Amino acid sequence: MTALDTLVPGPLSLAGHRLGTPQQAGALTMVPISGPAHPGFVPPRTGLKLSRVVGYGQVELTNGAPSGVAIVPLHIGYIQDHAQNHALCRSAFLAAGQTLRFDDACCVQESQGGYLTGGDQWFFVLPAELRARALELRGVHGYSKLWADIAELNARYGLPRRGHLEQILSRQRPVLTQFQSRLELQPGQVGALFFLAGRFAGLEIAPDPAYFAEMWAALVCFAYGAAAWHAEPEPPPAVPYDAAGLAGLRGALDRDRSGRIAEIAGWLADAPAGPVDVQEEDRYLDLRLSTVTGPHLAGQIVTGGDRTVYASLFAR
Repeated sequence: MTALDTLVPGPLSLAGHRLGTPQQAGALTMVPISGPAHPGFVPPRTGLKLSRVVGYGQVELTNGAPSGVAIVPLHIGYIQDHAQNHALCRSAFLAAGQTLRFDDACCVQESQGGYLTGGDQWFFVLPAELRARALELRGVHGYSKLWADIAELNARYGLPRRGHLEQILSRQRPVLTQFQSRLELQPGQVGALFFLAGRFAGLEIAPDPAYFAEMWAALVCFAYGAAAWHAEPEPPPAVPYDAAGLAGLRGALDRDRSGRIAEIAGWLADAPAGPVDVQEEDRYLDLRLSTVTGPHLAGQIVTGGDRTVYASLFAR
């Protein structure tokens, strides 16, 4: 489980990236990815801020760093008190000091008034079940465009059928944030593979470990943790290891770990593959932001020459 270069076709070369030891928390399995770090990129929490909600479906983000380009994470959203919560349908580039207005944002909190002008906020990434639809709606104006899908997701989760994403993100936050501690971020980690109940769910790659560390909670708790919480299996019965002494126990643990790695390697081999369409959306110097769509996969990637700088790809 070391090569990733053949996982995704097209221009997304993952040469130099390697898979680490898998970790599992209930229905969610995370395989850490290490790889080359690309300097000059602003982390999303310390450098990128939601500066203003202009109106329903219209938000402004600012790169407040003195230098470096910010890659706006795909499907990032913001929760704030006494104001309308929004999420973005697409990624973008922001130069140092630049403010960019997104007129195709989606409101994720039906029938809650108020606009933000500064103040406390925390960000999330849209749950996996909403991401394909949100990507389809990039460029479409209409603040309520995701409400029906959010209401349907809430209903599947056994919650009131309303276009209020905070029913999952805010009210279930204490449960969802447990994934942040149950799965351990690794030193030097720049990305991760996520599997839900044994099926490929997503691939996330960041420019460097600092960027990925600031995305960690949003991804593991909300983008993938929400679906894992909904699919949480009953805990298996405890089966003691049949081992005599410390050496025998270590051997049993090694065999268990090897079997687990082989199982996940099978999941990776079984991940749907095939041709995808790659559409360039934006440029910044030598960087290219593109949308990837296929029958099995969707998302956005940032490449610089033959380098993969950023990727957020999810199963359809």
